[in-house]
Amino acid sequence: MATYFVTGASGYIGGSVAAELVRAGDVVRGLVRNPQTAKRLHDRGITPVLGSLDDKALLISEARLSDGVINCASADDGEAVLALIDGLEGTNKPLVHTSGSSVIADDARGNLKSDKIFDEDTPLLVHPMKQARHDIDLNMMSAAQRGIRSAVICPSLIYGVGRGLNQSSVQIPFLVEQARRLGRVPIVGAGLNVWSNVHIDDVVDLYVLALRKSSAGAFYFAENGEASFLELGQTLAARLQLPGIVSVAAEDAAKQWGAARAYFSLGGNSRVRATRARRELGWMPQHRSALEWIKTEMMI
Repeated sequence: MATYFVTGASGYIGGSVAAELVRAGDVVRGLVRNPQTAKRLHDRGITPVLGSLDDKALLISEARLSDGVINCASADDGEAVLALIDGLEGTNKPLVHTSGSSVIADDARGNLKSDKIFDEDTPLLVHPMKQARHDIDLNMMSAAQRGIRSAVICPSLIYGVGRGLNQSSVQIPFLVEQARRLGRVPIVGAGLNVWSNVHIDDVVDLYVLALRKSSAGAFYFAENGEASFLELGQTLAARLQLPGIVSVAAEDAAKQWGAARAYFSLGGNSRVRATRARRELGWMPQHRSALEWIKTEMMI
């Protein structure tokens, strides 16, 4: 039985991974900001640790006390990552960090399908707006030189019901919310842009594999299939019994939803292949189609 410190333990990815570790008999200490959520985590078998990513001394202490750390709270908090690295330095313990494949998303504004497909051995093309996140990923991988079995997991569009307190992912639930408000499913531009996707259960399996046996300094994409946002929008409309889709210009979407969501999460291409995860860890994702999940399993 091992003890793991999980940041983002009340979130979608972190909560799902924490639930699986508890199910497997491990002890999970989960970072949480408020007492109400702490009680809910406790009821699920997770030991709550009250604090935030700003509590550097706490992060260092929890990392030192643990048998490994999974950082799911933020892909963009470089100072928190440095604190976790400081806490684990020289221990050869695992430190698994969550990034996201929007780091290689382009600025297609929904109007083209890119022919660029990245795997872990492909030089990445990083938009300037995503350079800071990429730098954090690089810092995490270089932590291997400080005696840490560090690994970065870079999920694509995640779908499926989470196992923790937060059961909803980012992209599809947002489109559903907007569709209910608008009466049609919004897509950015023509929706020709393509994202790779992956089911949350397969993501959890990858985290556990990385925690147990990843090599130091590893970087893993997480995907098993892809779809355009036009396909996603049309499938969502059918499932929600709505008339169809509505095109939103990227500039208007940015004003309504924020630039990162409009230009990257919903309007860009992010096509990746999880070659290394399959080859090195023996990861075998079971779910192949976000479209099929929407048609047959998504709750409405």
